[in-house]
Amino acid sequence: MSTTQQHLSISDIKDNIILLKDGGGALVLQISAVNFRLLSEREQIAIISSFAQMLNSLSFSIQILIFSERLNINSYLVLLDKAQKLQSNPMLSNMIINYRQFIQNTIKENEVLDKKFYLVIPLFNLELGLAPTRVILQQKIKTILLPRRDQIIRQLSRVGLAAIQLNTNELIELFYDIYNGQFVESMASKPISADTMQVQLNQPQEAVKTSTYKSQVVDQPQAPLQPSPATTQSSRTHPFVVEELDENT
Repeated sequence: MSTTQQHLSISDIKDNIILLKDGGGALVLQISAVNFRLLSEREQIAIISSFAQMLNSLSFSIQILIFSERLNINSYLVLLDKAQKLQSNPMLSNMIINYRQFIQNTIKENEVLDKKFYLVIPLFNLELGLAPTRVILQQKIKTILLPRRDQIIRQLSRVGLAAIQLNTNELIELFYDIYNGQFVESMASKPISADTMQVQLNQPQEAVKTSTYKSQVVDQPQAPLQPSPATTQSSRTHPFVVEELDENT
């Protein structure tokens, strides 16, 4: 019986490296982002120049991938409902209701997306030549790809971008999401107690500091009593959204 896996070019994923059926390999870096329009003209020119220098310094191929997913924040809305029921202050309770209504209207009027940015470093089988065993082939792929990875990470740091290599589990999860098109839950379901609400009311700044942002796709006000929504996958770390340059820029 034929399976979906037979139609994929991936044979296996080992030691954070993608092994291809044709004998090649690849590794994937997740890249942070920067809001280009918020930078000054001098900073924009510096970033463009640094990125151009990085491209000119490469002696191998790279692939840039932007992966978008629609957010499903139903769990976050449920969390707000629980917080509103636990709130004894009528004014704060009304604020939570208004904030929930704002979030719900935003989702209806706009398509909220979670964007992730990846850089793929492929290694073609022609670059590897013949290998007597599969183990030697895998070791040869790692020997070639890892120095290229380090070079890319150094060059991107000059642009002000952070790059992290995806491990085996993150790669499997990424390809599963790509081929299955799953929604991203923006907030993991967590129990709420009255004590937790009281701590956040007494120390609102501390509540903001301890919240973990892993994705921000739209500008929206912060919840007065709950941490801001965050994706469940730890690899999603891009606090800003890349803006495309106009041709006149």
